[in-house]
Amino acid sequence: MSSASPARPTRILLADDHALVRRGLRLILDAEPDLTVVAEAANGAEAVEAAAPEAVDLAILDIAMPRMTGLQAAREISRRAPGIRLLILSMYDNEQYFFEALKAGASGYVLKSVADRDLLEACRAAMRGEPFLYPGAVTALIRHYLQRDRLGQSMPESILTPREEEIVKLIAEGNSAKRIAETLFISVKTVDRHRANILQKLGMRDRLDLTRYAIRAGLIEP
Repeated sequence: MSSASPARPTRILLADDHALVRRGLRLILDAEPDLTVVAEAANGAEAVEAAAPEAVDLAILDIAMPRMTGLQAAREISRRAPGIRLLILSMYDNEQYFFEALKAGASGYVLKSVADRDLLEACRAAMRGEPFLYPGAVTALIRHYLQRDRLGQSMPESILTPREEEIVKLIAEGNSAKRIAETLFISVKTVDRHRANILQKLGMRDRLDLTRYAIRAGLIEP
């Protein structure tokens, strides 16, 4: 009796805060015999909870979601379930987002405008352990590498904890300390302490500085 079993489809978690986008992407993915969507999430926090390693092989995460971005979710899923492959979906051909996606552990960065063309290839590449890079990203990667090499620089690591990033995102979105405390189920005093620590770590002064940082780090959209 042969021990070989038929290859099962790649089990996909699909996270996007727009139900119509999820429906459209699900139609594309579920039409393929080797791919199947087994879970959906409407924000990054839901995606992290749904990313069970025994149930999901690949997580496709929209970069811009409420509560927790796709980048934040990718970092957390990488930490909790390193065996799950990750793809980031974005509307933006943005070098900073692209590099942050790679740093977060993603195998690829797929532009929504061409998702119907690129997403299937990106999924299969991720499951083969290969990166998926759209043409503009390849150009950016080469240019960035050459620039870093010329200047003798290395890419900076994130110096904020996941909780601090969450608070920066909420501050940059215009939430008050009271609202942030309610959202994260912590006290206003704890929010203020985190904010002071964040400003000190980043060498920044106020909300405007934090908002600029949040945009550069891909925590919120410009």
